[in-house]
Amino acid sequence: MATEVAPAAPPAPAPPQPPAAPPAPASTAPPVWPAPGAAPGPAAAPLAGFVLSAVLALALALRAPTGLAVLGLAAFGLLHNVLELRYVAGRFAAVLAGPLLRLLLVLVTGIVLCRLLPPSRASQSAEILLAYGLLAAACRYGLRGRPRLLAGSAVLLVGAGAASLAFPAYHFVVLAHLHNVVPLLFLAEWSRRLPRGRAVFLAVQCGWVLVVPALLLSGLLDGLLSRRSGGWTDRLAAAYTPPAWLTPEAGLRFLAVFAFLQTMHCVVWVWFLPRYAPEAAERFDARVPALRGVRAWLLGAGAGVLLALLFAVDYAQGRSLYAALASYHAYLEFPVLLMLVLGVGVDARTGTERSAGGAEVNV
Repeated sequence: MATEVAPAAPPAPAPPQPPAAPPAPASTAPPVWPAPGAAPGPAAAPLAGFVLSAVLALALALRAPTGLAVLGLAAFGLLHNVLELRYVAGRFAAVLAGPLLRLLLVLVTGIVLCRLLPPSRASQSAEILLAYGLLAAACRYGLRGRPRLLAGSAVLLVGAGAASLAFPAYHFVVLAHLHNVVPLLFLAEWSRRLPRGRAVFLAVQCGWVLVVPALLLSGLLDGLLSRRSGGWTDRLAAAYTPPAWLTPEAGLRFLAVFAFLQTMHCVVWVWFLPRYAPEAAERFDARVPALRGVRAWLLGAGAGVLLALLFAVDYAQGRSLYAALASYHAYLEFPVLLMLVLGVGVDARTGTERSAGGAEVNV
């Protein structure tokens, strides 16, 4: 006898789904600096490296400031140029992009041409105007939608530009030393990734950027400072000392400060950031495949060898050529830092990076 099969129970109705959440409103939080990379390993190694480098650089700056300034520039000048540009272009890719990047390159190329011309008041004034044009472009892109801040920055730039045009010698002395101090801001930005020990790291950086130069300028280390003068020592001392303060003693102090900070500047760009911020190089490699990996190092080292040969034949000519080529790395860092301070970067809530043109890109 056949067995009856009970009909299958109808499927239970699906529970009602909650209504879809409305899309999150656009973030109104002010953008912050680019998100930090991966946390590094123990901080003891980079701290020890900085301390050791600072001690050696200070010893050389005291005993042979001219030799340190000249040989350091010949050995690491162009290499650190290439590596700094690689870091800045990779780390802040969304800032240096689009119309802003093209405008900045045009302005810096104009500065390069000014530096290739015979030195004159006209070429110096043109360089100063182009430099403030860089800052104005950064303010224009970074402060769109904030008219009051934009107007205030315009007033400040006009005032500072007028002062620079009236006293060009002071402008270029300040620019030379300021360029060597700029790494402190990049190091402070990098240190946001440290899970602990950030205060100690920043204290060490402030030590070599601020405390050591203050000790040199105060005269407390004059007993250890070389008193040799004449030739390129006097020329370099005049180039790095404010004219009103130019005396034999003050000139040697400012030269020692410049030689020390230039050396530490190269330590940051040639050793520290390539070693402890590799993600910047990776982003640059994706952006400029022709210079990926070791090719950037080879470019910088090869160009450095050629520059060193020119220095050996004609130091004055080599220094002029270096000053022109170095304009790209020296001037591009200022609008980048200014724009980051003004708020072009990563939105803290959405995690997306805001480009100079206002578009959001994936980080």
